[in-house]
Amino acid sequence: MSTSAPPAPAIQSRLSVMMFLQFFVWGAWYVSMTGWMKQVGLGGPDGVVGWAYTVGPIAACISPFFLGMIADRYFATQRVLAAMHVIGGAILLAVPAIATGAGAGATMGFTHPYILALFAHMLFYMPTVGLTTTLSLANMTAPEKQFPIVRVWGTIGWIAAGIVVSQLPSGDKSPAQFWLAGGASILLALYSLTLPNTPPPGKGKAVSARELLGLDSLALMKSAPYAIFILCSFLICIPLAGYYNQARGFVEAIGDTNSTFTMTYGQMSEILFMVTMPLFFRRLGVKWMLAVGMLAWVVRYGLFSFAANDHVIWMAIIAIVLHGICYDFFFVTGFLYVDRKAPRELRGQAQGFLVLVTQGLGLGLGAQVVARLLASNTNSESVVNWQHFWGVLAAAALGVFLIFVLLFRDKAAEQAE
Repeated sequence: MSTSAPPAPAIQSRLSVMMFLQFFVWGAWYVSMTGWMKQVGLGGPDGVVGWAYTVGPIAACISPFFLGMIADRYFATQRVLAAMHVIGGAILLAVPAIATGAGAGATMGFTHPYILALFAHMLFYMPTVGLTTTLSLANMTAPEKQFPIVRVWGTIGWIAAGIVVSQLPSGDKSPAQFWLAGGASILLALYSLTLPNTPPPGKGKAVSARELLGLDSLALMKSAPYAIFILCSFLICIPLAGYYNQARGFVEAIGDTNSTFTMTYGQMSEILFMVTMPLFFRRLGVKWMLAVGMLAWVVRYGLFSFAANDHVIWMAIIAIVLHGICYDFFFVTGFLYVDRKAPRELRGQAQGFLVLVTQGLGLGLGAQVVARLLASNTNSESVVNWQHFWGVLAAAALGVFLIFVLLFRDKAAEQAE
């Protein structure tokens, strides 16, 4: 049962715990699962890694319907959050048994039992990303100051999950990562029931599928700079998928014996750049913040490519540390740009449409493209030509960067600072 709302400092601490667990659940398996998949024969060019990283974007496309039509209108937010995490956690606990029980004859595609289990989990998990944000903002007295502090605990939770998984007896090759994530999900479900009662924010309001998908915000595409921004956001997310899908496996392939822990350096740098981002924003403005974020992906993939043949681990680590610039400068600045461009009544829809285009369509298509690129760069002995693989992704990111820099001009957005 829910309690009455406590004083602001106390609720901020409690929301921080919620956010920590929310992203601990995701971080405990999302990056590290490729180590376990390789161990059980689901990795490699003939495996299902591409589909494992496609189900999340598909779920991200579906979750707005759930949030808008059900969660926001009929049930208290903390109760929906609890129900989602109980079910999602139970599915994660069963994932290893489902995957290994499928047998060698299972079709390597979307219908593989392992992929269907991950898809089922993500259908319940993805709505909770928005629910934790909604619950946080509804219980804050000064959201502009409090929410960034609460949200950064999500990044800390992701880092903690990677560290814990790296310390398991078999590291990221252990099925225990799914049990760890599932247990944390169920713990969060129980914890959610102690959070302040947060009534459904959209109770009694009519809603349409067009509104949920943010299609009314398409009117903003009449602005050429905004249209260029949306197009480049979609295109850059296609090569971006390579990092989420294959970076851990690559770092392991060039000799890092604790690759899941090494990947947490990216989230550590994200905290640093999130804190210092306002200073950069004042100096660079919207266009060059976005451009630097895109260019950082080019540099990251270039470093991976150069590090490949000679197994230069320090170069790969620098590429991982660039995550703070890659993510914060591009994605966070993108949300701020949309907030400036969209009229107040369309801001929610416009932000939802951006998430649909990037986290849904862009990364979803990217996961499939990257899987095919990896297969085409793997020989009959299962040796990957990592230099060419990352080089192609660097070239693709460079092409999007050049399109953006040459075509994006929005003086009004820069003057809004």
